[in-house]
Amino acid sequence: MVEARGLTKRFGDFTAVDAVDFRIERGEAFGFLGPNGAGKTSTMRMVSCLSPVTAGELSVLGMDPRHEGPRIRGRLGLVPQEDTLDLELSVRDNLYLYGRYFDVAKAVLRPRVESLLEFAHLTDRGGDKVDDLSGGMKRRLTIARALVSEPELVILDEPTTGLDPQARHLLWDRLYRLKQDGVTLIITTHYMDEAEQLCDRLVVMDHGRIVAAGSPPSLISEWSSKEVVELRFASGRQEEMAGALGGFAERVEVLPDRVLLYVDDGDEVLLKVREAGIRPESALARRSSLEDVFLRLTGRSLVD
Repeated sequence: MVEARGLTKRFGDFTAVDAVDFRIERGEAFGFLGPNGAGKTSTMRMVSCLSPVTAGELSVLGMDPRHEGPRIRGRLGLVPQEDTLDLELSVRDNLYLYGRYFDVAKAVLRPRVESLLEFAHLTDRGGDKVDDLSGGMKRRLTIARALVSEPELVILDEPTTGLDPQARHLLWDRLYRLKQDGVTLIITTHYMDEAEQLCDRLVVMDHGRIVAAGSPPSLISEWSSKEVVELRFASGRQEEMAGALGGFAERVEVLPDRVLLYVDDGDEVLLKVREAGIRPESALARRSSLEDVFLRLTGRSLVD
């Protein structure tokens, strides 16, 4: 569906995307992760044919965006980070009007709109103005709108940002349904649990480059341990205790409020820590997550 080789985007002297390679197969959910400024949005804009490629090769749906951008855009569904709905129109009319932009015949469009309202759990709100909807409802409507043209490829830029847990999980359910229907998804997100749940494969970007690629389980296996032990000590004792804990883990990380031990068996290590007479204020053993991988690859420093 999408293939990039040496894909590069420059703005003057600044290189936003630095010669990246990736391939997205039909029917999979592919994720782009990275801190702010990593190059995710610039990459998505090139794939969406909204921004020209500076250098390298890019194929979308078997076509070259430099020459066939309008044809590609006609077969894409785009879900931007910010909702761009017409607030004065009804929910139903937002879908209907968007479908007419794609020249979908009226007889085909009417039942399709009703089906999309059902898909988005908005059937009972079809006659309401968009301005009256909650944030979660607006996001579901934006996704439904992107599907009006029955696209083969849907690009979602941080689809659940700002939503409460219930709304996020409902959106996940809708995206699962799209995958089951064979739609290819490209997702950018800052939620690691979301990427772990939804993505078949993903890449982690940092400073315009891809620093890791693979399925969520394979990335966890390659870049982290099976489990992580979190130990909290009295304020100011983290550095002191990290020295005593070095022999219990393959990697020790000191944070302002706790010490992390990267291990294969968390319960076994907790037992050994207690046997050594070390008494943290609290202790937790958990499985390693994609967030552990992300922070190891991109660091914990805030990027503006």
